[in-house]
Amino acid sequence: MALRVGLFGGTFDPPHIGHLILAAEAQSQMGLDRLFWILTPNPPHKKNQLITPLKDRLAMVRLALADSPAFELSTIDIDRPDPQYALDTVKIVANLYPEATLFYLMGGDSLRDLPKWHLPADFISRLDGIGVMRRPGDLIGLSDLEKQIPGLTAKVYFVDAPLLDISAHEIRTRATEGRPYRYFLPTKVYNYIVKHNLFQAV
Repeated sequence: MALRVGLFGGTFDPPHIGHLILAAEAQSQMGLDRLFWILTPNPPHKKNQLITPLKDRLAMVRLALADSPAFELSTIDIDRPDPQYALDTVKIVANLYPEATLFYLMGGDSLRDLPKWHLPADFISRLDGIGVMRRPGDLIGLSDLEKQIPGLTAKVYFVDAPLLDISAHEIRTRATEGRPYRYFLPTKVYNYIVKHNLFQAV
């Protein structure tokens, strides 16, 4: 039976419990043998956004996964030059695990924006499936997406998980504004943010 490999790519700024819940549910429901968290250092679609330094994001992901032996941190995007397109990431993993079936995990917002990704049709063609967890209020028109990326619908698998309206952007905003965000994060990640004064107003 072919190895089932899941790829969970992201900026993880910061990694939060929503990420962990998606990863755990996807691994269980999709029968993934290995699940790689792939930290993207400089996401091409966030060129104009202020992103926490890579060393801090890398440290936070390590802390988030410290108590989760089922998850593995991958530096595959960190170890290669810009730009780190998801398509190229998938190609590299496919070469490393030629007999494996590959599944990419993402949120509903990423699925909605998929037509804006680099060569989305090629990206989809290289995968055996896409695991998607939706947030409350996500409006995803699969029929419209299918018109833009033929073959997409057959690859999409909606992960049945608690709908938590948690985002990294929301956490950063709360931290900057002095509002509570402690329970949106694994304890070790929260402690790291406080210790290093991340997301504070300048």
